[in-house]
Amino acid sequence: MKVLVTEALSDTGLDLLRADFDVDVRPDLAESGLADAMGGYSALVIRSQTKVTADVIDRADALTVIGRAGIGLDNVDVEAATRRGVMVVNAPQSNIVSAAEHTFALLMAQARNIPRADASVRAGRWERTRFQGVELHGKTLGVIGMGRVGAMVAHRALAFGMRVVAHDPYVSRERAKQMGVELLPNLEGLLVQSDIVTIHLPRTPETEGLIGRRELGLMKEGARIVNTARGGIVDETALVEALRDGRLGGAALDVFSIEPPPRSHPLLAFEQVVLTPHLGASTREAQDKTGTAIAEMVRLALRGEFVPYAVNVSAAGEVSDLVRAFLPLAEKLGVILTGLAEGPVRRLEAEFLGTIAEEDTRVLTLAGLRGALAHVVHEPVSFVNAPIIARERGIGVSETRSNHSRDYVNLLTLRADTEAGEVALAGTLVGRGLERLVRIFDFDIDMAPARHMAFFLYEDRPGVIGTVGSLLGEADINIASMEVGRKEAGGQALMGLTVDSPIPPAVLTKIEEAVGAERARSLVVDV
Repeated sequence: MKVLVTEALSDTGLDLLRADFDVDVRPDLAESGLADAMGGYSALVIRSQTKVTADVIDRADALTVIGRAGIGLDNVDVEAATRRGVMVVNAPQSNIVSAAEHTFALLMAQARNIPRADASVRAGRWERTRFQGVELHGKTLGVIGMGRVGAMVAHRALAFGMRVVAHDPYVSRERAKQMGVELLPNLEGLLVQSDIVTIHLPRTPETEGLIGRRELGLMKEGARIVNTARGGIVDETALVEALRDGRLGGAALDVFSIEPPPRSHPLLAFEQVVLTPHLGASTREAQDKTGTAIAEMVRLALRGEFVPYAVNVSAAGEVSDLVRAFLPLAEKLGVILTGLAEGPVRRLEAEFLGTIAEEDTRVLTLAGLRGALAHVVHEPVSFVNAPIIARERGIGVSETRSNHSRDYVNLLTLRADTEAGEVALAGTLVGRGLERLVRIFDFDIDMAPARHMAFFLYEDRPGVIGTVGSLLGEADINIASMEVGRKEAGGQALMGLTVDSPIPPAVLTKIEEAVGAERARSLVVDV
């Protein structure tokens, strides 16, 4: 079998691949010509520069696995790969230490004006007073996103004597307390309190432009911001304005909306801004770890063995046909569960009723957990790393089972314990394996999960269904199905919708206010 490597990979990683396969290293294909060259290759190994589009995948006649040496998958069309049955693997744990250390390097360099002072000395000047900096000791560091990298940055900041506050709706207060971090309920509170803000989030439609003009305006005068996560999370135009007005004391960026940034980019003109060319993972150690890890993943995939970090594989290992049939539903239940929960999940319980209780259902519990974590953590979630991520976030996981099921042959219920109480939903398979949601909260309901869903909890009264339909119609959003569950007339009711396109936040808020909903959620169930 042949392996194509289009970007730099450590010698250790290349040697591992060459021991079993024919390896071609073609860095010239990272920018263009990849689709034309893919014929005959069973594996493609890339980094961040190579764009693996649907066209590349469709024209790769022998492709089995795509290996991304690193974490992010922005440059891989995972959906197209999944449709073609091509496995996508990455190395999510290989560069977290390097990323955390680079964050702190930028933070220190900006606080002490190190790049400017270095340039001054090299130019023959000795300007001690000009480059006066600030101490980190006693300052407040605001960490947005407490995944592995964010947690490591917080740990290092505490060692410097900093006060650390964080905002992450998917980390429990207990877990944050164990880490010595003060968890804040909203982003605004973090921005107002912090002397330095550091970002550790994935770039998603929800996080793009997260730090804009309004958010920068909430920060202390003279505060600083650091971004080593992904470009586009900080609105660069708004950042330029805040720096030009003197509201911010400085910034340190390793990532940009467009990489590399154009030479005319206004950020390049500010002396108080420290810039690096996406170096978060650029250490010898990280490169060695990444190369070794991705080579091992590719070897396993080409051998047909279990692959720990396959980001688009529904299940691994031998499972029964019944359990395998429930896998997609379990993962969707997890996504919906987290979407409906108020606050971070502290415990997840999977309950199995019926004949399925006689099977080994651990993989279904993992699938539910994987779904529950899918939209709340930075790195891709797999069946192997889901329990690790849950443990790191203080989420307990358990199973209960019974052979007896009153209403269904088999029933899977997921329950999440949060600070606001318990959330539960149940699903089953009917007919020829059709997925059905049959219970949400305490309401009986009967609906099929779909990619775009919405739920409203409200007081039952005439006109609500019409109001919801009218407002969605005004927004040009088509309703595919609607189900309403209630216990009694005039009491609480739950409306579940599937729609053909996402409901924008403004439209959701308008519906919530119009019907007086106690809870309103618009979800993307994309697993």
